[in-house]
Amino acid sequence: MTKSQNDGGLISHLVELRQRLINSLIFLFLLFVICYYYSDYIYGFLVDPYAKAVDGDGIERRLIFTALQETFLTYLKVSFFAAFFITSPFILIQVWKFIAPGLYEHEKLAIMPYLILTPILFLLGGMLVYYLIMPLAIKFFLSFESTGLTTTLPIQLEAKVNEYLSLVMKLIFAFGLSFQLPVVLSLLARIGLVDSKFLSERRKYVVVMIFAAAAILTPPDPITQIGLAIPLLILYELSILSVKIIERKIEEKNA
Repeated sequence: MTKSQNDGGLISHLVELRQRLINSLIFLFLLFVICYYYSDYIYGFLVDPYAKAVDGDGIERRLIFTALQETFLTYLKVSFFAAFFITSPFILIQVWKFIAPGLYEHEKLAIMPYLILTPILFLLGGMLVYYLIMPLAIKFFLSFESTGLTTTLPIQLEAKVNEYLSLVMKLIFAFGLSFQLPVVLSLLARIGLVDSKFLSERRKYVVVMIFAAAAILTPPDPITQIGLAIPLLILYELSILSVKIIERKIEEKNA
C-alpha cells in the first residue's frame, strides 16, 4: 500500500469521524430545544423527591431563587442534562458505527455487551439516586431544622432552585459514572492489563479508594457517601467474577 493510499484512508476516516460528531451534536441540540420546551416537566420530575420528602410535615415549602437570571440558567442546565442523558445511546451508536468496520466478527461480539451495559448501568445508578439516596438524604438534612423551642430563632430550609437541581444532577452523574466500574475492569481484563488475582489481592486498597471517592463525589453526609460506596463495593466484587469468567473463556479458547 502506497503512502498516498494510507493518507487517503486516514483522511476518509477523519471525514467520517467529523460527520458522526456533527450528527451527534445536531441530535444533542435538537433534543436540547425539545427538552427546554418541556423543562417545566423535567424540573417537576427532578423536584419530586424533595416534594415527597417534605409532604405532610406541616410546613409550607418552596424553592427560591436570589438572582434575576438564576431560574432561566437553571432551566437551561436542566434541559442540557436531560438532552445529554437521552442522547448518550445515540452517541454510543455513532461510536460503534465508526469502529465496527475495522473489527473482526469475534471482536464485535466481545465489545457489543459493553455498549449495551454502559447505558443500562448508568440508568441504574441514576435510579438509585432518584428513588433511594435523595429521599433519605433530604430527610437527613431536614432533621437539622429547629422550630425555635431550643434556639432563639427557628431554623428552616429554604432551598435554592439552582443549588438543589445542581445537587441532584451531580449525584445522578456521579452514581451513573461510578456504576461503569464493571465495564471498565472487564475491558481492562480483556486487553490483559488486569486479572482476577490482581483485583482480589488489592481489594483492601480498593475499599479505601471507593470510600475516598464517595466522600469527594457526594455531599458531606453519611447517607449519600455510604449509598455510593456500598453499591461500588458490590460492583467491584461482581467485576472480579466477570473477570474470572473472561479468563476462563480465554483459557478455553486457547486450549
